[in-house]
Amino acid sequence: MGQLFNSNCRGLLAAGATVAVLCGAAVSAIAENSSLEGSWSGSGTVTFPSGGTEAARCKASFRRQTDDKFAMNALCATPSGKVVQTAQLERIGGNRFSGEFQNSEYGIVGQINIVVRGNSLSAALNGGGASASLKLSK
Repeated sequence: MGQLFNSNCRGLLAAGATVAVLCGAAVSAIAENSSLEGSWSGSGTVTFPSGGTEAARCKASFRRQTDDKFAMNALCATPSGKVVQTAQLERIGGNRFSGEFQNSEYGIVGQINIVVRGNSLSAALNGGGASASLKLSK
């Protein structure tokens, strides 16, 4: 019985080590595919301080500054106009980024949060009483 138990434990330990290696490789692959760097475009919705909403189209470019910090320049258009925004973002988790955006034309500063999944990202912005939710892809 003791020998059977020992061989089963070794088998479980080997299987556990294999799973740990596979999981580590998967996490590493996700982190590599989670880079903001590059050009992105897509659409979403802007909600204004008045409560009104408009569809928005955006193009954003992200430039790596350090391993975990990125600079953003974006141009977004709604039926009411166009806005240019910049941001400084930092990786806060494998595929999550957070930071502050600025819109110098309207004097607005706010919070931006991004989640990257492969070649697509979801962005949420809040500032100046307005908010936006965007889906962009490479």
